[in-house]
Amino acid sequence: MHNFLLICSRSSHHAPRDESGASNSACTGAAFHAGQRLACHRSHHAERDGYFGRGFAALVCLASFLAILQLTQLLLAADDAASRPNFVIVLCDDLGYGDLACYGHDKLKTPNIDQFAREGLRLTSCYAAAANCSPARTGFMTGRTPYRVGVHNWIPMFSPMHVRRQEITVATLLRNSGYDTCHVGKWHLNGDFNLPSQPQPWDHGFNHWFSTQNNALPNHRNPNNFVRNGKPVGQLEGYASQLVTDEAVRWLKEWRDESKPFFIYICYHEPHEPIATDDKFAKLYPADDPSYSAHHGNITQMDGAFGRLVKTLDELDLRKDTFVYFTSDNGPAITGIHPHGSTGGFREKKGHLYEGGIRVPGILQWPGHTKANTVSDEPVSGVDLLPTLCEIAGVGVPTDRVLDGASFAPVFTKQAIKRARPLYWQYLRASTVPKVAMRDGDWKILAKLDAPELRRTADIVDEEMKMLKTAKLKSFELYNLKDDPAETTDLAPSESQRLMEMIARLNGMYEEVCTESPVWPAWEWPRYESQRIGWPSYRNRPRASKK
Repeated sequence: MHNFLLICSRSSHHAPRDESGASNSACTGAAFHAGQRLACHRSHHAERDGYFGRGFAALVCLASFLAILQLTQLLLAADDAASRPNFVIVLCDDLGYGDLACYGHDKLKTPNIDQFAREGLRLTSCYAAAANCSPARTGFMTGRTPYRVGVHNWIPMFSPMHVRRQEITVATLLRNSGYDTCHVGKWHLNGDFNLPSQPQPWDHGFNHWFSTQNNALPNHRNPNNFVRNGKPVGQLEGYASQLVTDEAVRWLKEWRDESKPFFIYICYHEPHEPIATDDKFAKLYPADDPSYSAHHGNITQMDGAFGRLVKTLDELDLRKDTFVYFTSDNGPAITGIHPHGSTGGFREKKGHLYEGGIRVPGILQWPGHTKANTVSDEPVSGVDLLPTLCEIAGVGVPTDRVLDGASFAPVFTKQAIKRARPLYWQYLRASTVPKVAMRDGDWKILAKLDAPELRRTADIVDEEMKMLKTAKLKSFELYNLKDDPAETTDLAPSESQRLMEMIARLNGMYEEVCTESPVWPAWEWPRYESQRIGWPSYRNRPRASKK
């Protein structure tokens, strides 16, 4: 009984009030006293009937106690849902820093994302955790630089590389603290997708999932490789971003536990190849080159899906209690088929550790905390997501492992983020010579390795695993990003003292990360996905100029 009274006391402190102004705890207390009177009344009369009467009275008291306890638990759950915010995290695929009108693109039409930016906080020094897909998503979910976790490259189907079971994701932490959780879209954190040999989305914290291993196949139109909670759903009709949003909307409206706050992680496939775009969006960008129309239309197609997601939050009256974050997993791909992505003037593209490969759009809304039409240039990274959401939700972060991220909650009050570690990137198969990079304040250092170049492939080779444990850093570049965001002038020759200090810190992080990183057995990429891609008819056409 004392435990129950303690629960009632907590409820009276935190419980929401009804329209009359009375707190829910008052209702709980009234119900308790009524139940107590009823139990005592019945027990008084039942005692006249001897031993059976006393037993019946005890049962009545127990039933009353359990009913009150259940009511109290429901009220506390409602109090929890009302006091902790929901989280909606939206991640695009290969969307470059300059691929939105609100980030300066003068041709692309992204009205919904632009409106979202006008109503919220736009980040201008927002970084992916890595320069390509799987590693970036790993940092996003774990708060740890992906090489530390063992995700060194993008993960093809059947690869042994994966986010191991002992890693703790932000979804797991939130689910364990009482959140309902959902993943929809691109997963890309394991090779044995939907197979028992590796952890699946539910093992990493998601109660509901509607996911693909990597890209929508055969392309964005009518994909056939989605899996819902372990069951393949077969061929679907529609375009990937629409289908992903359909599932998110249905979960929000019908399937989530409304007594709990929620965390939904929405991973659009757009504009990653193989692109497929509805004609109504492609026609917005007339050109002699159909790849131009398809690429730009693909981004506008995704923008429409995002707009419908935000509209659903409004329809359900959830916006006021929800933290929404929109970003991308890396810079634009700028491929031979679709060479139309934009870095916004930053150097290089996806697959490189220069700014064009890792700096991405980032837009936040959290009513009461972010202000409309504001901008922050404070550096924020994908590894910061876990500590940020945990701080907001009042959830402790893991203390038995290194976290590389830091909470970016200070950005809401125009304060600097307090980092124990500088921002760090590593990619042994980077397309340019620098394989390791670090940003500390306005300064960024890049380093080469004293090892041969690796082939640009998804194979896992013994040479790479040996390099991971033995290669040393050499030949450094140094840039002041405040003065030179395009990384045009290497200041290593003129900033010798600063260079030595940053080399020492970079070497320390590099050695620590490489020591912790697991190694994987040699594995030959079978190109399972490549055999199932439906490429557009213009794939082999010579490039033509846009109108």
